[in-house]
Amino acid sequence: MSSQHPEQKAEQAADRLPAHTEEERREQPVARTGMFGVKTTGDTSGYGGLVIRQAPKVSSPRPYGGPEGTADRGEFDEIADELERALGGAAAAGGPAFGDAIERVVVDRGELTFYVRREHLQAVAKTMRDDPELRFELCSGLSGVHYPQDTGAELHSVVHLLSITHNRRVRLETTCPDADPHIPSLVSVYPTNDWHERETYDFFGIIYDGHPALTRIEMPDDWVGHPQRKDYPLGGIPVEYRGAEIPPPDERRSYV
Repeated sequence: MSSQHPEQKAEQAADRLPAHTEEERREQPVARTGMFGVKTTGDTSGYGGLVIRQAPKVSSPRPYGGPEGTADRGEFDEIADELERALGGAAAAGGPAFGDAIERVVVDRGELTFYVRREHLQAVAKTMRDDPELRFELCSGLSGVHYPQDTGAELHSVVHLLSITHNRRVRLETTCPDADPHIPSLVSVYPTNDWHERETYDFFGIIYDGHPALTRIEMPDDWVGHPQRKDYPLGGIPVEYRGAEIPPPDERRSYV
């Protein structure tokens, strides 16, 4: 049993977040304003006045706790310890050590994320799958995120893993710059990523090196650009295979 006062526990849990007070958030630099790309009139949502601030990249302190949100040592600490142990054994055989492969560890809203350096992603994924104490046999999905203000790491590839053996979930997140949008494919480790990586390539432009057939899966083969990137226009682009055009947001019909 922990001897910590409940208020101390709550404060420690809050410390894991990028900013847990209004004053801290105001001190962060402004990354962008507004939403949906609207710069002129026609914003009936009110989101045009939104201010988005750039949160610092943080690592959660130990203990990580668990999905129940406690500040005590828990399930997430066990996963991190086992991964560090397993990678330590692999390092003796020429593989990456934990500190080389993992940039930072973030626990937020009851979820555990390992930020993995892209050159070590396959090694970490194989370890997560094969080590008996980890045994994350299933990749339940892979998705992309685009952060234009995250200089040098604008594109994020997020892998969601599930251990059926131990009934645990974890996330691996890898980044790459716009100027070099390459991340190793995980199809050889988790074959179901074949479709997920194709979709992420189609929508975000991340090139998964080693993928057996990296082609578009949603858009036409000759489509220009990647529609789920934040710098992709929201309207006014020709729909190539229909000849129609979607007007920009501020020129669309208002139903208010």
